[in-house]
Amino acid sequence: MTRLSVSALLDRERSVAPPGYSRWLIPPAALAVHLSIGQAYATSVYKNSLVAHFDVGQTEIGLVFSIAIVMLGLSAAVGGTWVERNGPRKAMLVSAVCWSTGFLVGALGIGTGQLWLLYLGYGVIGGIGLGIGYISPVSTLIKWFPDRPGLATGLAIMGFGGGALIATPVSDQLMGLYDPAYDSGAAGSVASGGALVALFATLGVGYLLLMSMGVLLIRVPPDGWSPAGFDPAAVRRAPLITTASVSARNAVRTPQFWLLWTVLFCNVTAGIGLLEHASPLIQDFFRDDGASAVTAVAAGGFVGMLSLFNMAGRFAWSTASDRIGRKPVYLVYLGAGAVCYALLATAGGTSTVLFVALACVILSFYGGGFATVPAYLRDLFGTYQVGAVHGRLLTAWSAAGIAGPLIVNGYLDAEGEPGTLTQAAYQAPLFTMVGVLAVGFTANLLIRPVAARFHEPAAPPEPAAGTAGAAAPAPGRPPGSGGRRTALLVSWAVVAALLGYAVVRVAMTAARLFTG
Repeated sequence: MTRLSVSALLDRERSVAPPGYSRWLIPPAALAVHLSIGQAYATSVYKNSLVAHFDVGQTEIGLVFSIAIVMLGLSAAVGGTWVERNGPRKAMLVSAVCWSTGFLVGALGIGTGQLWLLYLGYGVIGGIGLGIGYISPVSTLIKWFPDRPGLATGLAIMGFGGGALIATPVSDQLMGLYDPAYDSGAAGSVASGGALVALFATLGVGYLLLMSMGVLLIRVPPDGWSPAGFDPAAVRRAPLITTASVSARNAVRTPQFWLLWTVLFCNVTAGIGLLEHASPLIQDFFRDDGASAVTAVAAGGFVGMLSLFNMAGRFAWSTASDRIGRKPVYLVYLGAGAVCYALLATAGGTSTVLFVALACVILSFYGGGFATVPAYLRDLFGTYQVGAVHGRLLTAWSAAGIAGPLIVNGYLDAEGEPGTLTQAAYQAPLFTMVGVLAVGFTANLLIRPVAARFHEPAAPPEPAAGTAGAAAPAPGRPPGSGGRRTALLVSWAVVAALLGYAVVRVAMTAARLFTG
């Protein structure tokens, strides 16, 4: 393939969908990326092995993950406009290359004993892939699904939650394969350096292949396209939803952007504070005379249930927002979330079932907040540069990732040593989260439509209902209907198999919570 043809394949103008291209090929393309980069939340599975291999503390190894999350926020914020300008195909390829390269450079660092290479590889290079990959499918999904943006973005961002559920057992099994002496069920067992090198190399190649499926499938809709039966006039009548266009540069000058930044920050701060302490939290709540009624194995089942509700909430709540509206659904996340936190603080210790139910609802709100926010941005600022606006808004995630654990850890450090705490030690941080959610609830109430002075003077033409538009020819010969049908079946089969594997594994782990 010549340089010209490769460049043409990645060019935004040459990635316009041909006539008859199914929009249902876009969600599996997005899922292929998000299921891959969601591995970021599975780093704990090999953390102790890295600590032993480099002979350093938990802090030095934890810094790898922290760098990656910081780079996620920075690359999403700084690279958002570039993603919009160059299109999803080029952005998703850059994400795939950076994410895969991050693992390979990390493997080199592990093999040579150079921790700084792990920081550079997984942390910096991989973190850039995280940020670009997180936002790259968003605006494309919204343009393909103007009638159901919450469902579309919920499907994709659900993959980010599901990615960790897949990567955790897969990484564990791979380490056992590459190091037969490693036993994840044995306390203190760690994988060898050679097994870690092989693990990182395998994940790097595997994720490159999976993300490449997304690169090949992704297309942008032709100008003037809209789904059959979609009435743009209905969008105009809906509260808070605009058909105008607001640039990313103007969006950050609006009070709506910063109110929504506050909403996301508060929702994530509350959720991540609980998620970070999930296992000790349930053990401490049911501790009596120094011994907990909840075993470590059962606590692991609790963490699995939280992960499952985090993933499911991303799809279920975001889809529900298409019917009840984005502002009302955030009132549920923040208002009902505050009530759940208050009940958890006061009555959570009376029943394991009640405790688990409240925590799972809270985590569903946490996941739903992530998945609904791109559609909320689309409602307020239009589709013009929604990916770039989303990238800037994700700085709230980075800030909340620091604030949530700091709040909880600060209170608990003052209460006593880990393993000796009880329900009383958690009441102050839990009630603090009630206050945080109240701030977010108020900010959401204050959101109004964006003033016309922030709109672009020449907005893109409004699509007519049911029109297909004229598509620029894609490079090469476009696939026939049979080829598209095969691609649709295969792509959905791949992502369904991966998600199904995650759900089954979590269900098996979660069952231990009630069986011991």
